[in-house]
Amino acid sequence: MHTQLKGVNMFTYLPHPIPAYRTKALRFVAYAALSLFTSVAYAQAWPSKPITVISPYPAGGGVDTVARIIAERLAPALNGTITVENRPGAGATIGAAQLARSAPDGYTLMVGSILDYAIAPHAHPALSFEMQRDLLPVVQLGFGLVGLVVNVDVPAKDLKELIALVKAKPGALSYASSGVGGQVHLNMELFKQMSGVDIVHVPYRGTTQFMPDLLSGRVAMSLDSLPAHLSNIRAGKTRALAVGSATRTSTLPDVPTFIEAGLAGYEAATNYTLFAPTNTPTDIVARLNLEVNIVLKRSDVIEKLGAIGMTVIGGSTASAQARIPVEIEKWNKVIKGGNLVLAQ
Repeated sequence: MHTQLKGVNMFTYLPHPIPAYRTKALRFVAYAALSLFTSVAYAQAWPSKPITVISPYPAGGGVDTVARIIAERLAPALNGTITVENRPGAGATIGAAQLARSAPDGYTLMVGSILDYAIAPHAHPALSFEMQRDLLPVVQLGFGLVGLVVNVDVPAKDLKELIALVKAKPGALSYASSGVGGQVHLNMELFKQMSGVDIVHVPYRGTTQFMPDLLSGRVAMSLDSLPAHLSNIRAGKTRALAVGSATRTSTLPDVPTFIEAGLAGYEAATNYTLFAPTNTPTDIVARLNLEVNIVLKRSDVIEKLGAIGMTVIGGSTASAQARIPVEIEKWNKVIKGGNLVLAQ
C-alpha cells in the first residue's frame, strides 16, 4: 500500500538524507530533463501546417532554383508541405523584411545570401530589419558560381580584351544588376575598382528581368550568379569571360578564373543560406539544421546543385553565423573604397 505524503520534498523523503548540494544537483537534472522532454515534444509536433520558404528574387534565378531543390527534398524529411514564395525587389530586402516580420515558429523560412544583407544597410538606410538582430542563419547551403557574362556582340574574347576595350571607351558600355546595393552590383563594383574601368550600372529587379536586354545587347554584360545563364552560355547566346571561384569549375571547364585571366586577387561567389526569424525555438532550428545537412549529403542533390555551379557547404548554425562579420568587413571596404552612395 502506498501512502501519499503532501507537502514533503521528494528529495528529502528518502531512507538516507541527501546533502543539500546534491539535492540542488538532482533538482537541476530533473528540471533539465523536463525541459528537454518539453522541447522534444514541441519539435515532434512541428511542423503541423505548411511551411513557406521565401525566395527574395524572381522565379528562375539562382536563389530560386536552389530554394526549390532544397524544399523538394526537405518536405518529405519533415513529413510536411513546403511552398516556395517569390518576394523579389530592393536588393533582396523585401523578402528579408517579410521574414523578419514573420512569427518565429518555424513556418516561415528564407533562402537568401549573407552577402546581400551585409551590403543592404548601405543601400537602404531605412531598412525595417537588421541581419544580426532579426535574421537567424540556420545553415549555409553552399556557394554558387559567379561569372562575368557578356553579350555575344561585345568585341572582346577574353578578360584582358574587355578591360582594354572599356578603358578605351570609358562609360560607353553598361552592365546589368539585380538592383542597387545587391550582390551583382557589388560584384561589378569590386571588379571596376580592381581593374580601373568605367562601366555604367543599369539596375533591374532580378536576373530574369535583365536577361532579355543582355541577350539583345541593350546591356553589354553582368557579373552575376551563373545558374540562370548556363543554358545561354552553352547555346552560344552569351559568352562567359571569367568565373569568380579560386579554381576552374567543372561546370564551365574552359572558362578561366579572374586570377588566371589576369585580375589577381579577384574572387566572388554567391552565398546561399537558409534563414529563420530570430527567436525561432532552438529545437526547431536544430532539427532544420540536421535535416538540411542530411539533404545536402544526398548524391542527387549534390549532382543537381553541381550542375548549376554550386558547391555544397552545410555545417553548423554557428559556422553560418561566423560568416556574417567576414562579409560585412569585405563589402564595407568595397563601398568605402569606391565612395559608393548606395542609398536610393
